[in-house]
Amino acid sequence: MTSLIGSYECKVDAKGRLALPMGIRKQLEGFSHEGFVLKRSVFQPCLELYPMQEWQAVMKEISQLNRFKKKNNEFIRRFTAGVKPVELDNSGRIQIAKDLIQFANIDKNVVVSSSINIIEIWDKDKYEAEVSSDEDDFALLAEEVMGNFENDEKLS
Repeated sequence: MTSLIGSYECKVDAKGRLALPMGIRKQLEGFSHEGFVLKRSVFQPCLELYPMQEWQAVMKEISQLNRFKKKNNEFIRRFTAGVKPVELDNSGRIQIAKDLIQFANIDKNVVVSSSINIIEIWDKDKYEAEVSSDEDDFALLAEEVMGNFENDEKLS
């Protein structure tokens, strides 16, 4: 799968249905027939939507963990807590379960944002607060994460 691109403001209706933006749906056309997995994010108060192909790749890695180690079982349990299979309906909507809406504190306005090979679904206010953090902090983070590549490992 190629990288997904875009961030979009959307609304979740009173029944918990979210119409995926056309820009995202077009990028997922070849994958939507397989369905998706919706789950809690590990690090942020948002949801992650995995195309089934991406979810299977993650599960393949996780299945390599030794289940006779307690911490591995705890990780698997917490990583998969609240996981739901979802499909696009005829109107291009997914149904977000109530427990996931509560986890992400989703009210009505959301941001659907690409994150390489998955889609993040955020409450709009929480997303704005997350991405508008201090620019100096982001510059330091970028340098720490991306600044350690050697010349032969250049990104651009």
